[in-house]
Amino acid sequence: MDPKIKMDALYVPSPDVVAREIEGELILVPITSGIGDLEDELFTLNETGRDIWDKLDGKRSPRAIAAELAAEYSADPGEIEEDVRGLLEELLKRRIVVEGGGR
Repeated sequence: MDPKIKMDALYVPSPDVVAREIEGELILVPITSGIGDLEDELFTLNETGRDIWDKLDGKRSPRAIAAELAAEYSADPGEIEEDVRGLLEELLKRRIVVEGGGR
């Protein structure tokens, strides 16, 4: 069963993942085994994904991140919230992000 994001919880990047920018793309690289996907160990983020990643500071919930992005992009808050939820559920499933806060 795939993990579900709690929209009011706090999430942070896993300490077992390193983010590196290469030729304008943000690439997430697992530094321990068992992180990511066996077929595709590297995970790249587009511009929107990177904006979400940059806000994962353990102080803002996915709901708060979505609200900030909706204001920044002048976009539909419901649509942005679904994008945030979708990405974070994928990252949580791959153990690239973990629940936690206070960083």
